[in-house]
Amino acid sequence: MYQVDAFTGKLFSGNPAAVCILDKWLPEDFMQNIAMENNLAETAFVVKEQENYHIRWFTPKAEVALCGHATLASGHVIFNHLNEKKEEIIFQSKSGELKVRKEGKVLILNFPTDIIHEIEIPSTIAEAIGLHPVGAYKGRTDYMLIYQDQAQIEKIQPDFRKLKQTNARGIMVTAPGKESDFVSRFFAPAVGVDEDPVTGSAHTSLIPYWAKTLGKTEMSAIQLSSRRGYLNCKYLGDRVEIGGKAITYLTGEIDV
Repeated sequence: MYQVDAFTGKLFSGNPAAVCILDKWLPEDFMQNIAMENNLAETAFVVKEQENYHIRWFTPKAEVALCGHATLASGHVIFNHLNEKKEEIIFQSKSGELKVRKEGKVLILNFPTDIIHEIEIPSTIAEAIGLHPVGAYKGRTDYMLIYQDQAQIEKIQPDFRKLKQTNARGIMVTAPGKESDFVSRFFAPAVGVDEDPVTGSAHTSLIPYWAKTLGKTEMSAIQLSSRRGYLNCKYLGDRVEIGGKAITYLTGEIDV
């Protein structure tokens, strides 16, 4: 097992993920227990079959259909610890084909774009967030709330107990940034993560929205958690690219 800080170039920042390299799949409940024991936002399990890799992701409480930072961490492990010689890795997943490309010290995720629809924000979510947005959208699994400026994003203090009761996988809040094109935060108490430090999958919703709003296809983003994460974003229509660095914190073995 490897633990990697993703979307950062220095330790103790970005989003930590565990990456377990397997010869074959373990029973699902066994992988869930490992993720619970790791107690990180995400644990990725990777199995290589022929030329491609297969990947699954678990929070401490549930398996999820897509995770960006743990995919970035998995690419980092395969390139730097398993000595993959190709410049691009292809992962097969529950969300289809995912790619990780190496460009110097930066890894570029290539993910399918989320399909988002403008909605009336549910009153339960607005009450739990504590600050009414100027707009609201719903993607395949997550809500996206739009605010006017970065200061509003920074001061949000959700009621996580109420937010958990909404049963939404995740709620992202976002606004134009001061030092980047846009900023965000991501809350997912329903799957065991009150606030995720850096959420690659959320940017499959954020990128198409901000590309249309700002009128540009290449953008910089910061996720404003206490650990902070820095992302390079590119809108490609039905796909998005999400770039960032990663660094290994530990390597080890699990005794079970």
